[in-house]
Amino acid sequence: MTLVTYEGVVQKGSILLNEGVQLPENAKVYVVITEEVIRVMIDGKKPIQILSPHFARREDAAHFELTVTEKKPNA
Repeated sequence: MTLVTYEGVVQKGSILLNEGVQLPENAKVYVVITEEVIRVMIDGKKPIQILSPHFARREDAAHFELTVTEKKPNA
């Protein structure tokens, strides 16, 4: 899968990409929010904070490598 990033803004609930960006109809897209802290209103109550997860250093990702081993059932 190739990943390409375009910039845009949200206006009246729709995502508007910068001028000149055209995607095919029904293209699958992923939205990444760049703010470090996102405030969310839930049922008109006090906003909560959702912190965006990230590594302090890129090399920290190595600590999350997964090793899968197959264990044979007992005979």
